[in-house]
Amino acid sequence: MSSEQQDLRFETLQLHAGHEPDAATNSRAVPIYATTSYAFNDSAHGARLFGLKELGNIYSRIGNPTVDVFEKRIAALEGGVAAVAASSGQGAQFMAISALAHAGDNIISTTNLYGGTYNQFKVLFPRMGITTKFVPGERPEDIAAAIDDRTKAVYVESIGNPRYNVPDFEAIAKVAHEKGVPLVVDNTFGAGGYFCRPIEHGADIVVHSATKWIGGHGTTIGGVVIDSGKFDWGKNAARFPQFVEPSEGYHGLRFWETFGPVSYAIRVRVEILRDLGTALNPFAAQQLLLGLETLSLRAERHASNATALVDWLQKNENVSWVSYPGLENHPSHETAKRFLTRGFGGVLSFGVKGGAAAGSQVVDGFKLISNLANVGDSKTLAIHPWSTTHEQLSEQEKFDSGVTEDGIRISVGTEHIDDIIADFEQSFKAAKALNA
Repeated sequence: MSSEQQDLRFETLQLHAGHEPDAATNSRAVPIYATTSYAFNDSAHGARLFGLKELGNIYSRIGNPTVDVFEKRIAALEGGVAAVAASSGQGAQFMAISALAHAGDNIISTTNLYGGTYNQFKVLFPRMGITTKFVPGERPEDIAAAIDDRTKAVYVESIGNPRYNVPDFEAIAKVAHEKGVPLVVDNTFGAGGYFCRPIEHGADIVVHSATKWIGGHGTTIGGVVIDSGKFDWGKNAARFPQFVEPSEGYHGLRFWETFGPVSYAIRVRVEILRDLGTALNPFAAQQLLLGLETLSLRAERHASNATALVDWLQKNENVSWVSYPGLENHPSHETAKRFLTRGFGGVLSFGVKGGAAAGSQVVDGFKLISNLANVGDSKTLAIHPWSTTHEQLSEQEKFDSGVTEDGIRISVGTEHIDDIIADFEQSFKAAKALNA
């Protein structure tokens, strides 16, 4: 990002960061570079690129000019120094951890997690020799007590799914850093840095499912890893030798010595992304860039609609409880006020009187609202997490993650709020008629 762009506000960065008009064509929009590979100026040029003596385009599995703009733009929005895109949020999360932890290592994670993340940490990583110590809640002292000599990351979500808990990033970062461990934050529900910017509060690495608010329209799967550039890999060389010792794959190159603050992002790209092949394609990157251009406008509406719907649900006779970090009675309300500076997010949960059966009837009765497994779409979405997103968890694990049998999750869209509420009204009425 240029020095001029560094002073721009979020709403301007989402349109301009990481891109200047194309020099060859003067195209103002970001071109889609649909190419697998790139011509070298000469053999020496190719050798320099492959040896990381010079940075540039080699092969679109490692980097692509369209994807590069997306990476630079989201890094600017989150306040990072660099980013590496992935083909999905799960892929981004896997890359983020794989660059830190090897067989025999462990990570610390809260139990307040998206079901797919919980399953990746509980089932997939142990098959590779990486274990996860799950800590109930996010108390810094509990996290500190769980860290040992083989711990390579502390992992939390900025707005937990499905409890909507908001951790004290600063306190958690402090205890992690005292032990020489980086803090990794999944900021998917933070909407690309609009609601929350964890790096400002001590996070070292941020990951996103770009599928959600970043893309914003339910069209594109993608993910991204953002490097804050603030973690001192040299100081913590004993815990992270892969950043300071000679790289076997690059003729003894030392990442920290060569790349300094962007060492983590470079290693994710040239070792993890290169070998896993979880590359974001340029067509998807262009869709995500279009999503970023309206991110602040959509996020503002998501939050205002969510607040209005919460107010309405709290007064409705069919509703037994409502969960949203903007509510004063929410356990994370005080931390939410500290860290969510532009709204409390676009997702809420509520319970229907009558339990799971009544809840299913309400979800099935929606006409405008869609019943599907996604969040962050411009359209309002509903789902029953107990039987879907967290279905693979045991009953106790569901309770530990904050999933209840009667709970319905709503990702509030950008439609007119009166139309959203009207769909709730007709669905409640229809469900009541079925049970009359």
